[in-house]
Amino acid sequence: MRYSTAILPLVATATAVIVPDESMANQLVLETEQQTDEKASWWSNTFPDIDGILSSVENSFETALSAFEKEAGKLSDFLSSVEVEIGSEITDFLPSDSIIAKRSDEKSAYHGPGTNLTIYQAIHASNYSKKFAAMVDEYPDMVEKLNSTSANVTAFIPIDRAFDKIPDHGKGRKPPKEFTEGILRYHVLPGYYPAGRVLGHHTLPTALTRVPLGGNPQRLRVSVGLFGVRLNFYSKIAYANLFTKNGVVHGVDSILVPPPPVTKLISLFPTKFSTLELAAEKTGFTHHKEPSANLTGLTVFAPTNRAFQKLGPAANAFLFNTDKGLHYLKALLAYHVVVNETLYSDAYYGKTKDSDSNSELPSGDEGEEMQSKATKHYHVDLPTLLGDKHIAVDISRWYGFIKMTVNGRVGVAVQDAVAWDGVVQVVDSVLIPPHAHKGFWEADEIPVDELVERLSPYVEEKGAKNSFSAGEL
Repeated sequence: MRYSTAILPLVATATAVIVPDESMANQLVLETEQQTDEKASWWSNTFPDIDGILSSVENSFETALSAFEKEAGKLSDFLSSVEVEIGSEITDFLPSDSIIAKRSDEKSAYHGPGTNLTIYQAIHASNYSKKFAAMVDEYPDMVEKLNSTSANVTAFIPIDRAFDKIPDHGKGRKPPKEFTEGILRYHVLPGYYPAGRVLGHHTLPTALTRVPLGGNPQRLRVSVGLFGVRLNFYSKIAYANLFTKNGVVHGVDSILVPPPPVTKLISLFPTKFSTLELAAEKTGFTHHKEPSANLTGLTVFAPTNRAFQKLGPAANAFLFNTDKGLHYLKALLAYHVVVNETLYSDAYYGKTKDSDSNSELPSGDEGEEMQSKATKHYHVDLPTLLGDKHIAVDISRWYGFIKMTVNGRVGVAVQDAVAWDGVVQVVDSVLIPPHAHKGFWEADEIPVDELVERLSPYVEEKGAKNSFSAGEL
């Protein structure tokens, strides 16, 4: 199945970095403390080729950042029409006697096979989804969600060969029921998302809601490439657009596992973020005052190693190699973290329209409306952990391309690395707080005296103020 869409070379590689890791077993069991090494081991064994996934993600980072540095974001020079193939690996998801007609989706004019079966009935009738269907049968709430005709839902169904990735020594061991139910919910979207609408999004809201996200949906990241469409970077859509009585089904070739927390996500890529991690370690910087149970969202603008290099040798020597500089480094880190608000490129979990916020960006899933506009611009000011200093974010959408700019000049090189407790937006320059009289710093390299002048109101001789002194990066 092919779709013609306007995309950039950058879009194909600027994907979210979603890599399952063992620590998520401890997070996903719905905040319970009754977890064992056996449960965590089963979780990690679900994806045996973790080294291969990490290698692929590293390559994606390299490609995305290289493209960004070469100004691949200039739409006028690079915009082209590319045919994207979606879900072409399977042509007979349902037996022919279950198909009533080849039909067009009335809402978006995309076509596919139709059936009078519900999603629940369809995955039982299919020869490709027996294993996932058997998992669903153990959870009455999921059976009801996929069988009800009261509202449309979309399901990304792992085909049976996705379960072959579980190694033999892990297949006979069941994880906790809460863990499995969380995974099942992460495969389901409330609402109607045929393939064309999936292509129009960078992130998608799932039926898995998370306390660390303020009770908002955990999201999937959509990555569009010349070789297909992937969810959370590693799971390819192998079959698209089975229109059912209560929604639409897409088949995927890997089990979708909710992403790790922000801290773990960043630590998985030392070749990109080792300087950021070193800064947090040397300063003792932490992003939240209380245990994560009180967290209702997180947005981290993560500078790469290259971003720190661009500050210049003098600034780096001062920040990392002097006792005084460490206090300023801690303040600088605080300016990159937004707590209790999560800003994706196409959705915002934070202040609502009725609050004091002046942002036009809709709150929560109202952000889906961004997809229907060919050209749209949103501006939002996010409060950081650095006192009264905010980050100004501009989001511009043109067809399938979304550009995020911070403080008027710093681009987001890799957007929407969705995490368990928020999102990571990778920036190609370190963010410098605006001066009360001089405004934003317009260059990458910064003199030490200029840096001190901008940060000194937020630094005490014996440490940074308590406004950003607790938690964990």
